[in-house]
Amino acid sequence: MDAFLVSTGLVALAEIGDRTQLLAFLLAARYKKPIPIILAILLATLANHGVAGWFGTWLTSVMTPETLRWLLGISFLAMAAWMLKPDELDDTKATATRFGVFGTTFITFFIAEIGDKTQVATVALAAQYQSLLWVVVGTTLGMMIANVPAVYAGDKLAHKLPVSLIHKIAAAIFAMLGIAVLMGMGQSLL
Repeated sequence: MDAFLVSTGLVALAEIGDRTQLLAFLLAARYKKPIPIILAILLATLANHGVAGWFGTWLTSVMTPETLRWLLGISFLAMAAWMLKPDELDDTKATATRFGVFGTTFITFFIAEIGDKTQVATVALAAQYQSLLWVVVGTTLGMMIANVPAVYAGDKLAHKLPVSLIHKIAAAIFAMLGIAVLMGMGQSLL
């Protein structure tokens, strides 16, 4: 249950102001069709985080516990630093082509999530907790908690959230996880 709760909370916080949340705002403002956008975000996230979670659990089978502990601890600390860097939406052109709103959202969201903070966090969390299902379900729920309101509220919500404070809180949580892992806490999980 810890894997699910930590994954959900961290990703929900990390996603606030993230480029994929900005993409959700953009798609919602452009197409004004929330249901296909939300379904595409859900499926793209499940696919992307499923692969990331699988990779994280696979790492535990090819690395010694000591090496994995250092890799995870440093990864969580790097995530803490990365959280303090504000995201911008790349020059992603989101136009409904022959793929329609659903297909365009799925493709752009899946691609935008590659190498994103929340994907990297999914790898690290899956390696830490060795619970592919609960980490992927948790990170996906965290993405939906942050992005569904973005789809429905559009830009109005973005200007009212204390994004900087939310990023600092998420950074502090990632830093605490990194320090705890480096100090050997939860070593029985590795």
